[in-house]
Amino acid sequence: MKNILKLNEISPVADKIFTNYNYSKECENPHGIMLRSFNMHEYEMGDNLLAIARAGAGVNNIPIDKCTEKGIVVFNTPGANANAVKELVLCVMFMAARNLLPATKWVTSLKGEEGVEKLVEKGKSAFVGSELAGKKLGVVGLGAIGTMLANTAVSLGMEVVGYDPFISVDSAWKISRAVKHSEDLNALISECDFISLHIPYNADTKHMMNAERLSLMKKNAYLINCARGELVDDDALLKCLSEGHFAGYITDFPNAKVIDKEKIIAMPHIGASTGEAEDNCAFMAAKQLTDYLENGNITNSVNFPSIKLAKSGAQRLSIIHRNVQSVLSKITAIISELGINISNMSSTSKKDTAYALIDVDEPLGKDAINAISKINGVVRVRAI
Repeated sequence: MKNILKLNEISPVADKIFTNYNYSKECENPHGIMLRSFNMHEYEMGDNLLAIARAGAGVNNIPIDKCTEKGIVVFNTPGANANAVKELVLCVMFMAARNLLPATKWVTSLKGEEGVEKLVEKGKSAFVGSELAGKKLGVVGLGAIGTMLANTAVSLGMEVVGYDPFISVDSAWKISRAVKHSEDLNALISECDFISLHIPYNADTKHMMNAERLSLMKKNAYLINCARGELVDDDALLKCLSEGHFAGYITDFPNAKVIDKEKIIAMPHIGASTGEAEDNCAFMAAKQLTDYLENGNITNSVNFPSIKLAKSGAQRLSIIHRNVQSVLSKITAIISELGINISNMSSTSKKDTAYALIDVDEPLGKDAINAISKINGVVRVRAI
């Protein structure tokens, strides 16, 4: 029985998938790990560890390079919480457009006053808002969340412009034809009433919303960040807001600089905090993890290529190797020397890494598997 370590509280939906595993917070020498926000950068990863499944999209809390070197597959769950985040973005757009937060705060301040009804009628003109229909939304990043947001905004009567130089074929098929494509991020920023960020955080995207870009925004525009806090330069943001370059900032990633500031709505990272999203993420992460442990199949890995092969033969070899010349030929040569037939095989690569699934008609002995593991470039061999 394989051990699955749970490093965070995970939806009980996963329990049903791990019925044949030792799945707990206490198991030692795990073969797999399930987590959400646990920081693994200082975590000691044992030799038994084969895979890590993140019940969510972001993997900044996992040492990806180290995992790749050790042949540990890291999964995430893109799209599992997309609807939850999409709905939160729509919610805050309505809140901003209709001045809901200042309006409700003002009503609360009337507690104890006489004639509240008359005061409300007299003071409501200070909170006149606008409608979303007819406004222009810029969606930066057209992955699962961005695509769903763009399509829903179109149905609300908004004009939608999308920017994503790396849009996937899958997303392109799903996006509404009414969504306009922009090849110029600065142009999108300068023309939209709402700008919503939905891109990953990395060295290339850090502070992509800097002073230059923030100053391009329309005076009545709002910037919404439910992606990653580091995408926005907070110092430049505060300066531009104080100078009146745009109307406000709404973020799901608060820090000491942005909380309790005028024109900023800060939420406690609740984009994916719905029961439905947590269930979806847990289910997807658990299924991907068990499929890899039991069948060697890889779906939604951030560090290894995707591969899926129906099982055939008496044994399956799962082989992680460097994407270098002649590794596969050396592997198949060892199998051929034993007179064993390869019934099915699939191999693929992703940058410097490669992965092969090989089904054989007879089980290989320990000596043969050991010989494969010693081939220069082979990182990890597993017999399933």
